[in-house]
This record gives sequence, structure tokens and C-alpha cells, in this order.
Amino acid sequence: MKTDDLPFDAMFSGVIGQDYDTLKLICPIAIQMSRLVGDSVSEYALKSTGKLNVVELGTGTGITTLALLALADKLNILSVDNEPVMQEQAKKHLQHWAAEGRLVFSGDDALTALQNLAASSVDIVATAYTLHNFLDSYRAEVIQQIFRVLKPSGQFINGDRYGLDDVSDHTRIIQQEVSAYFKVLTGMGKLDVLEHWIVHLFNDESENHVMRESVALAQLRAAGFSGIKLTNRREVNALVTAIKPGL
Repeated sequence: MKTDDLPFDAMFSGVIGQDYDTLKLICPIAIQMSRLVGDSVSEYALKSTGKLNVVELGTGTGITTLALLALADKLNILSVDNEPVMQEQAKKHLQHWAAEGRLVFSGDDALTALQNLAASSVDIVATAYTLHNFLDSYRAEVIQQIFRVLKPSGQFINGDRYGLDDVSDHTRIIQQEVSAYFKVLTGMGKLDVLEHWIVHLFNDESENHVMRESVALAQLRAAGFSGIKLTNRREVNALVTAIKPGL
């Protein structure tokens, strides 16, 4: 099943409400990436029998989590986020699935949560717009732990900000992104939200955070991943998938 087969906007707006509707206006590409992550997990699930253990890094308000839950009913998801306010929102939005036992929340940071899992115990590690927030040294440790916890033939799926290697092209796209933030949010009278996004963007673009494409893919190769693919590039956003080699 693909997200195009679902009344995606209606369902997500109903469950997640204003958080989803606002993000759709501010950063529609982020919504598309959550859908693509969900599609990739669904494709993996179709090839498998029985329940799949999935770790989601970065619950946020639950948009990507909901994409996973909506597309594959044989997932047991551990969703990790150490930001209490965000996770409380997600718990409220997704309480139905938690009550069914399909979803468990962890308040640990990503590295700690992964270190607490047994080696080769997870079928999929899926995430959207989380890894780019990490310091590059911390991100490298997280990638190593993702590889460790995945089962042989398990998959890493990430929809995220993968910066262009051409810095001039990258900067031009970021300028367009900032311009769009101003246009949308000043029109909505949400200057506080505008301030938040601009401050956050400065963090994303700092030298010790920005996740350049060539460096990020080399990091996955160094960790031991194979079948590494970067697809669906939209401006500075892309979907990356990688496989832990089988036995």
C-alpha cells in the first residue's frame, strides 16, 4: 500500500490536527518525506512474514509515526524522543495505537535508546528529520548503533535534510527556504513560529550539524551498510535507505 491510496491529509489532520496543518503550509516537503518513509517501510513489510520490530528515532508530534502505523499493521514500533513536550503531544495523538500494543514510547535520547537494545534485534530503523539535528560526532555514534541493532538484511530508512555538496547551490536553496518561511508565517501572523524556525535553521546549517550528502553516505558505508541509496531529492531533502548485509 502507498500513501496515495489513503485519504492522507484528512486522516492526519483529524488525528494530529493543527500541528499537521501548520507543517503542511510551512514545510510541505517534510510531509512528503514522512510519506516516503512510510511507503518504504510498507514495501519492506510486504516482503516479510510475521511481526516486524521497528525503531523510530524522533517521534516529534507523531506525523511519521502515524505514516508507519497507517501503512503496515504488522509493525511493533518503539518510538524514541527525549523532548517531553513533543512526546506528550504524540502520546495524545497516537493513544489508540499505544492502547492496542502496537506502539511503545521511549523518553531516552537516540543513542541511549539504541545502546539499550540487543544486537540484531530490530528489523527496521526509520526516522524523519531527526538525524540532521545531531552534532556530527553524536550522529556517527548513532549510525554505528543503528547498524548494530539491525538484524541481518534489516533496513535503515531516513527522510531528512541531506545537504548538497555544492555549497553555492545549497546556500541558494536555503535562501529560498527562508523566503518561503517569511511569506507563509508573516501572512498567518505567526511571528513567534517564524522566529523558532529561523533560529532552528541556523542550528541546522551550522558546520557541526549540517549533514552533507557525500559525507553522510560515506558514514553509512564505513559503518558496514550496503545497498545505500539516496532518492527523491527535493531541494535539501532526500530519502536515504541502507541495508545491513545478510549472513
